[in-house]
Amino acid sequence: MIYPKFLTKGNTIGVPAPSDGAYDELHINKQKNAKLKMEQLGYKIIQSKNIYTSKMARSATAKERAEELNSMFEDKNIDFIICAAGGEFLIECLPYVDFTAITNNPKFVQGFSDPTGLLFQITTRFDIATIYGMNFGDYGIENYSRDITDNLQIITGNLIEQENYEMFENERKEKVTGLEGYNYTDKVEWKTLDNKPVSLKGRIIGGCLDLITELSGTKYDGVTSFVEKYKNDGIIWYFDNCELSKEELIRTLWKFNELEYFKYCKGIIFGRCGNDNSYLNYTMEQALKDSVISELNIPIIYDADISHKGPSMTIINGAIATINFESGKGNIKFELK
Repeated sequence: MIYPKFLTKGNTIGVPAPSDGAYDELHINKQKNAKLKMEQLGYKIIQSKNIYTSKMARSATAKERAEELNSMFEDKNIDFIICAAGGEFLIECLPYVDFTAITNNPKFVQGFSDPTGLLFQITTRFDIATIYGMNFGDYGIENYSRDITDNLQIITGNLIEQENYEMFENERKEKVTGLEGYNYTDKVEWKTLDNKPVSLKGRIIGGCLDLITELSGTKYDGVTSFVEKYKNDGIIWYFDNCELSKEELIRTLWKFNELEYFKYCKGIIFGRCGNDNSYLNYTMEQALKDSVISELNIPIIYDADISHKGPSMTIINGAIATINFESGKGNIKFELK
C-alpha cells in the first residue's frame, strides 16, 4: 500500500470540483470561509475555477472536471487534494481521468460522499491510500466540531484513536449564514446484530454505498485483486448508506457477495442511514438479518459514526484498522502498513 505524504504547515492544498460546486449563497459563503480558515491554519489553497458553479449538480462538464483533477495531480506545487463538495455525478468524469498521472504523482485525496467514485478505485485498483473524510466546504463552519479537529489531526499524520461521538444530527436545521455547525438531536449508539463486544483488525476499505454499487462489476472496480492481495490481513468493510432504501441495501449486499467482495472479510461496519426508507417497513437490524451477510458469521456493526447524519469519523482507505465496540460505544485507529 502506498501512503502519500500527509499535510504539513506551508503545504498547498488543491481543491478540485469533480462533483458539484457551491449551488447557493450559503454554500458559497461556506467555501469562502473554508479557504480563509485553512489559510489561517498555515496552508496555501488552490481552488478550482468551478468551485462556485453548479448546473444540475455538476460543477462543469465531465471532461472539464476530469482535466482539472488531472492537472492538480501533475502540478508539483500541490501537495494534497481535497474535493470541494459531494453531489451526484462524479462517475461521469471517470473516463477522462488520467490514472497514469495519479499513479506517477501519488497524493492523498480526501472527500466525502460522491467523491467515493474516485477514492474507492484509487485504493482498490492502484494500491494508493485515500481518505474518506471532509469535503473542503466542511472546513467552512465557524466553530469546529470534534470530527473536524479529529480529521485535521489525521491528515497531518497524527493518527489518533477516534472515539464515538456523543450526539448526532438526525434532523437538520435551516441555515442562516451557511457557517453553522451540526444540529445535535439524538444520542449516538453503535449497535451489533448480537449485542456482543467486537474487536476487529484488518485492512479497511469502503465509502458511500450508493457509489460503490455503481462501480461494482465495471472496469473501475478493483476489489477482486485488492482482497486477494491483502487476504492475509483480512478485510474490514465500511459502508455509508446515503439514500438506498433497506430493500436496495439487501439487494446490493447480495450483489457484493456474488462479486466476492466479502471473501476474507473479518467484519462490516455500517454508518447511520442518511435516509431511513423502506416500503416493507424494514428496520436496519431486520434488513441486515435478512441479507446474505448474516450468513457470513462475522461481526456486523451498524449505526456507527460514518454517516451523512454527522458527525462522521475519518477513514484511511487501505490502512490497517483496529475497531473496538462494546455497550453502544466504539473506536477506530489506523496503522500504515
